[in-house]
Amino acid sequence: MSRSTVTQDPAIDMSTSPVKPGTNLSKAWHALSIVQVSDCLASSSKGLTREVAAARLTSDGPNALTDGSKVSALHLVITQFKSVIIWILIAASVVSATLGEWVDAAAILAIVVLNAGIGFYQEYSAERSIAALKTMTAPHAKVRRDGAVRTIVASEIVVGDVLILDAGDLVAADARLFEANALTCGESALTGESEVSAKQCSALVRANTPLGDRSNMVFMGTSVTAGTGQAMVVATAMDTEIGRIAGLITDAGRDAGTPLQRKLDRLGYLLIWATLAIVALLFGLVLWRGTKVLDLFLTSVSLAVAAMPEGLPAVVTVALAVGVMRMSRHRALVRRLPAVETLGSTTVICTDKTGTLTVGEMTVRALFVAGQTFEVAGQGYGPAGKISIDSKPPSRQQATALLVLASIHLGCNDAHLVEDKGVWTTVGDPTEGALLSAGGKAGADRVLLDKECPKERAFPFDSDRKRSSVVRRMPGGGLRVLSNGAPEALLLRCDRILSYAGVRRLTEQDRTQVLDWIATLSAQALRVLGSAYRDLDDTTISVTTADAAERDMVFVGLSGMYDPPRPEAKEAIVTCRRAGIRVVMITGDHPRTAAAIAHELGIVSDGSPITGTRLDAMSDEDLHRRAATAGVYARVTAAHKLRIVRALKSDRAVVAMTGDGVNDAPAIKGADVGIAMGRTGTEVAKQAADIIITDDDFATIVHAVKEGRGVFDNIRKTLQYLLAGNTGELLVMTVAIGVGLPAPLLPIHLLWINLVTDGLPALCLAADPIDPDVMGRPPRPAGERITNRRFVETMLLTGVLTGGVAVAVFVYVLKSGTLEAARTYAFSVLVFAELLRSFGARSASRSILKVPFLGNLPLVGVVALGVLAQVFIQEIPMLAQVMKVAVVPLRDLLVLLAIGSIPLIALEVAKLVRSPAPC
Repeated sequence: MSRSTVTQDPAIDMSTSPVKPGTNLSKAWHALSIVQVSDCLASSSKGLTREVAAARLTSDGPNALTDGSKVSALHLVITQFKSVIIWILIAASVVSATLGEWVDAAAILAIVVLNAGIGFYQEYSAERSIAALKTMTAPHAKVRRDGAVRTIVASEIVVGDVLILDAGDLVAADARLFEANALTCGESALTGESEVSAKQCSALVRANTPLGDRSNMVFMGTSVTAGTGQAMVVATAMDTEIGRIAGLITDAGRDAGTPLQRKLDRLGYLLIWATLAIVALLFGLVLWRGTKVLDLFLTSVSLAVAAMPEGLPAVVTVALAVGVMRMSRHRALVRRLPAVETLGSTTVICTDKTGTLTVGEMTVRALFVAGQTFEVAGQGYGPAGKISIDSKPPSRQQATALLVLASIHLGCNDAHLVEDKGVWTTVGDPTEGALLSAGGKAGADRVLLDKECPKERAFPFDSDRKRSSVVRRMPGGGLRVLSNGAPEALLLRCDRILSYAGVRRLTEQDRTQVLDWIATLSAQALRVLGSAYRDLDDTTISVTTADAAERDMVFVGLSGMYDPPRPEAKEAIVTCRRAGIRVVMITGDHPRTAAAIAHELGIVSDGSPITGTRLDAMSDEDLHRRAATAGVYARVTAAHKLRIVRALKSDRAVVAMTGDGVNDAPAIKGADVGIAMGRTGTEVAKQAADIIITDDDFATIVHAVKEGRGVFDNIRKTLQYLLAGNTGELLVMTVAIGVGLPAPLLPIHLLWINLVTDGLPALCLAADPIDPDVMGRPPRPAGERITNRRFVETMLLTGVLTGGVAVAVFVYVLKSGTLEAARTYAFSVLVFAELLRSFGARSASRSILKVPFLGNLPLVGVVALGVLAQVFIQEIPMLAQVMKVAVVPLRDLLVLLAIGSIPLIALEVAKLVRSPAPC
């Protein structure tokens, strides 16, 4: 069995003088020979002595990830009260209590406490990202101390220790291999690649070799999938690759608040000053006219309450919560409520490739046998799909040749396919799982093969041979070697080739044809695997080494496989483009594969991906310029991903970052909204994310963007509805008092209006169905205020209309009736006007006739109840006395209801004459 050994790379010319243990040497351990590594670390293949290890543990500290700066629970609680709107709520509660409205005061305070509790939980959960990383480190490990193998606690590992690695082990530190026996490691959490990484021991020439290509290194938190090995520890704790990721997560952070939070804070400040100015003006006018101080105070604070949309935080919470529920029905789970709106304002989606844009399962798509290429249908590891040539089934002769290839696929294979509730998965290497599926489609039977051709011997894959082989006993009693591996390397071991006429001598023309097909399949981003066999005769039947068995073979064919794009991903990317959202692929995969998938999905039309090596050579200014147009990044690390996200954000982009591995976590946390994959995602990625996609599908992310846009639309139109009503109330009071008339509304009237017209209708608008055309317009500009020009124009027009009809009714009744009657009629028409215009508030551009009336049944019910409540308090004498209104005849109430519809009608006419605009 082949074994990699310690090698000295002659291309490396560096001083081997010892340096202080633990020195990082710019992360270039992979570029040093093991002799240089051992000299630098003052160690050897026998490991350290217990005394030296103890001294290093004391000086370097334990091999454990640190939490960084911890945030106290009290600090997290305090931070929940930084929002201006929260302080407006508290002020409104105090005012309500002053007026004796204890129920209102308690309700507002309950909203404050609820919001603070939700925020505290979310912040506390975010701090668990680092804790999740700790679970990926091994609790125990085998090391060589004093020349003997010992099992120790992983936290006691130090630089210079020799790790003993076996299949199934979790690697406890970053280490340089000096012995590898068919060793493979699963490193998808770090690199993002689903393929296992084959390991070897020779030094790598390039010091800047990407992390995924450092085949002579093993890394903390990864797993040994096969083989054995020995490695010298070169980094522990926070100096490891996973430790650096932990540091990046700590440093990544996010800007202060989401876009919506920042906009609401600015609006809150504006409302405070505007309200204070109006109240101060009215206070001065009324005081100048000699009004009683107590009445003046009650009127002023009532106006303050009327001007403040104290229901806004509750409305925002409801809108976000409804969005969360809708998203959950479409397989998107939200961990932080504000992320819903942030996702809706996204301008760039950075996405991983494997499992998100692609199926996440290797699939054989093409077979080359006997000089012809066959197409393989179906996706994933399931048996569904047929093999064809030129869209026709294979002939009997072709099927016979395919069966020979299929027998090698199944016979030289250690994987197993498992079906659970209609879903097929592979136990073992994904590539071997794909070969099992293709072999089954070609007509081979794994169970029958194992029964009739039992396995005699195996030569596992290693990076030196680049192939694996199995020796099986054939039904006639002879032995046959079945081999799969790198096609170029396997072709060199063959002297014959399979044809439809049988086995014949391999000619140079045959070799050229096979190499041409290898190039053709590779250009399609297919991973190409070769297959061959050899029958052992009496003189070779006793071979015991792979080198002796894998020679003079018969070349059978090629298998081209790849992880196919999801069928719905292409359509989702088209939707993103129509919505003005740029999709950027960031993957640890090979540049050629990344480019092919990106081209097939329409992410890019041409151009080469930017690799991690090129990123290292770029300055921040260069990356900032390239990030504005670059569509694909390949062979990147965790630090690269975070750097790309920051470059995009520096260009005022709102960035959503998706991923599943540990290497994605820093960028997920550093983005405006982080999205983790639910099925394949690591716990670290999920803890760092705002949203978890349970089906790992890019199309689900796009649907979540749609929901986010709808949430913002609902928040904006609800806010407009609230502020327009408050504007109308202020205008009624300001105009009347300004011209010397008595106050048209009493404090209890203002509070009733807020209760009936602001609360429940606003909540119903916040849960309004999403505009079907929401993805047909570009994202909102990053700096756009929530109250843009169109918003303010509509708000003022609505306020003037509702306030105008109320003042007109007040003046008209005051001329011929009592002040109580005038106030009552003005009060009623204002309530009716605000309730009815809630129907028109559902869309700023579409007519009420084009918005399905029954699309929001709760709003219909709330408006009906509000109208009935207003009728009852003016028809029942006892209630009228409490509300300080006169009893109004039912006929007059119908007239007031008709007058109250005037603002709605006028606003609908305005929609028709104005140019269309988004909601």
